[in-house]
Amino acid sequence: MVGAEIFVGINPPVSPFTPWNRISYMILSQSVFFNNLLLLSVLYSVSFYLSIKIRMRNCINFKIHQFTGFSGAQLFNFGGDMKKIMWLIISAMLVLTMSSTASAEDVLQTIQKRGTLLVGMEAGYMPFEMRNKKGKIVGFDVDMTAAMAKAMGVKVKYINTNWEGIIPSLLTKKFDIIASGMTVTQSRNLKVNFANPYITVGQTILLNKKLRKKVKSYKQLNNKRYTIGSKLGTTGEQAVKRMIPRAKYMSYETEQEGTLELINGRLDAFIYDLPFNAIMASSKAKGKVIHLEKPFTFEPLGWAIRKGDPDFLNFLNNFMFQVRNDGTYDKIYAKWFKSSKWLKGVQ
Repeated sequence: MVGAEIFVGINPPVSPFTPWNRISYMILSQSVFFNNLLLLSVLYSVSFYLSIKIRMRNCINFKIHQFTGFSGAQLFNFGGDMKKIMWLIISAMLVLTMSSTASAEDVLQTIQKRGTLLVGMEAGYMPFEMRNKKGKIVGFDVDMTAAMAKAMGVKVKYINTNWEGIIPSLLTKKFDIIASGMTVTQSRNLKVNFANPYITVGQTILLNKKLRKKVKSYKQLNNKRYTIGSKLGTTGEQAVKRMIPRAKYMSYETEQEGTLELINGRLDAFIYDLPFNAIMASSKAKGKVIHLEKPFTFEPLGWAIRKGDPDFLNFLNNFMFQVRNDGTYDKIYAKWFKSSKWLKGVQ
């Protein structure tokens, strides 16, 4: 009888459809490992080696046959080398298990043990993060991550980092999260994971006053006679290179340096995020530049974390959902985007 070979071990075959085997099969089939061929192979090997009752082994044997069309005995051909085969399979499983465990990271647990949330940012992007007159880092991202740390029951520490090195610093575990007005882009997403966006901005233009009547949009700046600036390594820089390629481009280490060059007449335009440009046009550069305030790009900003930590990502998304619906987010947003009182305390 051909079908009987499926259930052959050392002992005489037992039909998988007896009441005992039905119960055994039902119990085993609820286990995650019972739907994994490699783990089933280990179970079969161990059951064979330890001479576990044939009924249970037949249930495992039946499932292996569903996967492969062969019986466990046919697959492993146990004989004198049975022990070697069994330990080879178990060793492989241990290596795989240890590898997956080592690659997983539980940042939330680390933060809890440390008692401090480490936040990476570059203090210079108004109103997200900047220094006040006392040298303390303040801003929208600062208040948001302070609320985040409070929800975790820990303290918070801000680590000021150069923009070009901020993602490498996250990846080398200098801090737990980047909260620095970072635009979610596909190229960055290849290196880090982003939580759901917490605000959406876009690139706008600070324009030299002499071009007031000549330039009304970014398209009119796409000419080799114009010199345009933005900050190094930002989406503003990417937008200029992608959308205004004919103009001469100048990059700057900080946004303040770039706007100063514009005010002094060495640039025709400065391209940067709407919030910063709006604040600059209404404060330090007021009356000295023209702000074309309609964004010409769509840029969601998000918190960045290292890959491989779904628990931390889940926490961040749930935290954002909570604060957006309990008034916390609106209160912090109004402080930094609907009021200019904070400008008096900033350098």
